[in-house]
Amino acid sequence: MSLTVTTPPAGTPTPPVSPAGADGAEGLVDIVSGSFGAGHDAAAREIARRLEARGFATRTWDIVDLMPGAVGRALRAGYLRQVQTLPATWSWTLRNIEAHPSVARGVVRATGMAEPGLLALAADRPVAVVSTHPFASQALGRLRHSGRLDVPVVTYLTDMSVHPLWVHPAVDLHLAVHALPAAEARRRGAGLTQVVRPAVPDVFSALVGGRPTPLESRRALGLPLDERLVLVTGGSCGIGDLEAAAADIAATGLAVPVVLCGRNDRLRARVGVRSAAIALGWIDDMCSVLDAVDAVVQNSGGFTSLETLAAGVPILTYRCISGHGETNARALDEAGLVRWVRSKEYLADGLRDVLATGASSSPSSWWGYDDVVDTIQSRVPAWVR
Repeated sequence: MSLTVTTPPAGTPTPPVSPAGADGAEGLVDIVSGSFGAGHDAAAREIARRLEARGFATRTWDIVDLMPGAVGRALRAGYLRQVQTLPATWSWTLRNIEAHPSVARGVVRATGMAEPGLLALAADRPVAVVSTHPFASQALGRLRHSGRLDVPVVTYLTDMSVHPLWVHPAVDLHLAVHALPAAEARRRGAGLTQVVRPAVPDVFSALVGGRPTPLESRRALGLPLDERLVLVTGGSCGIGDLEAAAADIAATGLAVPVVLCGRNDRLRARVGVRSAAIALGWIDDMCSVLDAVDAVVQNSGGFTSLETLAAGVPILTYRCISGHGETNARALDEAGLVRWVRSKEYLADGLRDVLATGASSSPSSWWGYDDVVDTIQSRVPAWVR
């Protein structure tokens, strides 16, 4: 059983709760995400699905809604406005948080406004709380450190790079999708850290049969049937220089760019009018989109990158967004997972390489890692049966 909570009762930051032990033979797990882009929520949904398959009940919360009044919504709106209209300033913001402890302390204090809501959900005695967003991890870590929360806390690191806000030393377990972010988390003060396979739905696996053929997916999406297609993506909000990236891809003559605009309706309108690229809006079935294209060009290293890798679709990074986009690109490139094309002069060579690669299986480096839920159950003492 899964309950997704998106809006708290009017006038209070505390969420509605249900009687302890009411759901799930194995106990209740609360998952706290953050709607600052779709990747955190996607990871939360998949972790919830896997937990429920093991007999746990889950509830998924948005850290935005656990903050009092309109504070969370204002933070989210400010973040989205910043990365969409002044993306270069996001890198400056992250650097200042990392370089100046006073700035970091201010951000951490702001996340503390979610503490009453988190304590309210913990009153139902979940067996653990899982965070998929750094704001939630900071607030939960503070509660664990102060002794006000006696429930084990797990952070699932959604990115390949780890900003200091992702890590709190009082969090019981940090889960990373590769050895590089795991090591970075430990350098930043994380205690118990484990590498796990990404929390990507099994349907994306290149080894799973029964998926539509590329032609079927192209027909369903209204895409050309006889062209090489490259998906250009900047996450759920269509952030970054996607129009310029699409123009650069078209100029190589190697493929037709398909721009995934997500919820960015203005971008979709501009692409549809100003360029030879094909514009797609929000798509629920990302698996079909990946089945339809020959390669993916991404700019942020977010959840779509993990889905693409799991699906075995060739992928490269180009025209990164500043801040976490650049650090993720560097980590993906260093790990040998996704090549980072740093300038336009190397784009054609990069595209030729990935288009010649064709479909492949998921990275073999993930095959030996444990499932997220297996790791949680084996590592968190309160969960050991």
